Amino acid sequence: MAPPVPGFKLNANGVPDFDALPLREGDPRHAAWGLYGDKDELGFLNRLTDERVAAAAREQIKSGKRISLNWPLNAQANEKTFFRRAAFHQQLMSKAPRTVNDDVWTFNSQVSTQWDGLRHFGYQEEKLFYNGVDQSQIHAVDEQTGKGSTILGIQAWAEQGIVGRGVLVDYYGWRTSPEGQAQSKVENYDSFESVSIPLEDLQACLKAQGTELKFGDILFIRSGFMASLATKTQDELSTYRATEPHHFGGVEQSEGMLRWIWDNFAAVAGDQPSFERWPTKESWHLHEVLLAGWGCPIGELFDLEKLAQHCREQGRWTFFVSSEPCNVPGGVASPPNVLAIF
Repeated sequence: MAPPVPGFKLNANGVPDFDALPLREGDPRHAAWGLYGDKDELGFLNRLTDERVAAAAREQIKSGKRISLNWPLNAQANEKTFFRRAAFHQQLMSKAPRTVNDDVWTFNSQVSTQWDGLRHFGYQEEKLFYNGVDQSQIHAVDEQTGKGSTILGIQAWAEQGIVGRGVLVDYYGWRTSPEGQAQSKVENYDSFESVSIPLEDLQACLKAQGTELKFGDILFIRSGFMASLATKTQDELSTYRATEPHHFGGVEQSEGMLRWIWDNFAAVAGDQPSFERWPTKESWHLHEVLLAGWGCPIGELFDLEKLAQHCREQGRWTFFVSSEPCNVPGGVASPPNVLAIF
């Protein structure tokens, strides 16, 4: 993890104010390029300092209870996937005459629970990724060695993982409660419609939970996608997959949402296929600013059902998060290999 380079005016959290973005004249919308140096590949993960991680471990790990947030890699099977991503396949091989087995896995790194890495989504108009990296740099191949470029690859995040204080916003649990039904700004939320989750709703949910945020938190939003998915027939799912572009509920595209994320978090995640409302109804995407502008990891398709149940039982919506992305040089995304620890 690296501190900001000298020359930027920093607030009490050690980062520039949101209103100072973009940090350099001529850079894209709200970009924080150069904050940790022009070669930085960690982005928001620089917020997860050793001191912040150690404090989270002391405060959050009490019982030792561990809960996986990983959806099965084969949850979307038989090529029936969203966004036409290659499904998980396992080739199981017997090593006869020995009593031994091997297996080979092939899959798209975003077909199940995933962290979107910095190679995934750039500024669409400018055609640039984090810190101004372009497609030619990402797809470059060394003429002498034949090795591909690893710039902005997921291996940078694997070095120290995505580890710290996690916060669950159980939006689905709150929205379906009498209090949420009375307060929500959304009349009829549908995980399979292009509906926005308003910032006001997320803040109201946190207040109802009695949850206070700390700078550098890792955010998890239970939108209700997994609960809704479990009620759908195969025919209904086939219809949703055939609709282009797909329609999914997700957090709103707004200046307020961007400010809230900038002011509080080190990474964000949800249980839905797209963290943000899809397709966007604005001229821009949250993915552009979060990934390409700030280097903020975006998690999608996290299985938060058991986590939400345990949080309700304990009356506690914070926990320790340990996530180790796969060490794939040049990787675009990765399964998170993530545990919530209480």
